[in-house]
Amino acid sequence: MSQDHDDDIPDEIENETEKTVLSSDTFQGKVQSAENTPPSLVALIGPPGYTGKQWHLTQSETIVGRSVECGIFIDDRSLSRHHCRFMLMGVDVSVVDMGSTNRTIVNGMTLPPLTPHRLKTNDQIKTGNVVFKYLERGSLEAMSTQEVQERVSKDPLTGAFTKGELLQRAPEVVKRAETLGEPLSLIVFDIDFFKKINDSFGHPGGDYVLKELGHVVGTKLVRSQDYFARFGGEEFVILLLGSNSRQAMDVAERIRTTVQGHRFSYDNANVPVTISLGVAERLPTEKNWESLFERADKALYQSKKTGRNKVTLAN
Repeated sequence: MSQDHDDDIPDEIENETEKTVLSSDTFQGKVQSAENTPPSLVALIGPPGYTGKQWHLTQSETIVGRSVECGIFIDDRSLSRHHCRFMLMGVDVSVVDMGSTNRTIVNGMTLPPLTPHRLKTNDQIKTGNVVFKYLERGSLEAMSTQEVQERVSKDPLTGAFTKGELLQRAPEVVKRAETLGEPLSLIVFDIDFFKKINDSFGHPGGDYVLKELGHVVGTKLVRSQDYFARFGGEEFVILLLGSNSRQAMDVAERIRTTVQGHRFSYDNANVPVTISLGVAERLPTEKNWESLFERADKALYQSKKTGRNKVTLAN
């Protein structure tokens, strides 16, 4: 009597074979994803908050320096205001020193000013006290670095940036707005009666509301140039770059009405969700993030104090 040969293969070997196939598929998927990863720079050495940070080189020119106008702005006195320029030409990237004080050094070789130097993957570029590593297009390392950076900088529940990431980015954004004379506004909001939601649906229900709210706001109501972060608990903030108070009030009202009209459904039950919001535009004399946040937060408190589910503009 004949018997299928597969019947003679132990389950353990079959399981190991399946794992090998799955691992191979996963690897191939990562390789294919990496092919779309643009060339990038990773900070190996730099001031606090910069080490390990990655920047994709997607523009024809990207300038590095301590001027807020630079595509890669690093607040360190060892860099010139416009230190060096990275030029993307097809799949190749070259670096040009822009006559910097402390020069641009690639793998120990000092570059003559205004002379392009073509980069190879893993080249190290020293600009003052900041050292970058260059990763070419399609690099698995660039993709992995991006994944790690996103895990560290994003709140796993809501998908918004973390408070720590916000506190690193916000002072830079305020300084840029001050230097360039651009408008900058801030929206601060939190969920009304969130404790009642937790009491009625348990903490899993509360987590569902936070996750769904983060998805709705982050994917439908925030522009790519804005900065959406979870400040803590049920409180969120949005930095609106290039927006004055009138524009920010329009965005805040759109967020309020969208959340109010959205169907939050947990465990076959509708969860009523509204939010209260405070809005503040950076004043011409306002030089720090803390002052801007304090005014927006006070406006949020005023919204909650005067009935909730409303938007208040700071004085």
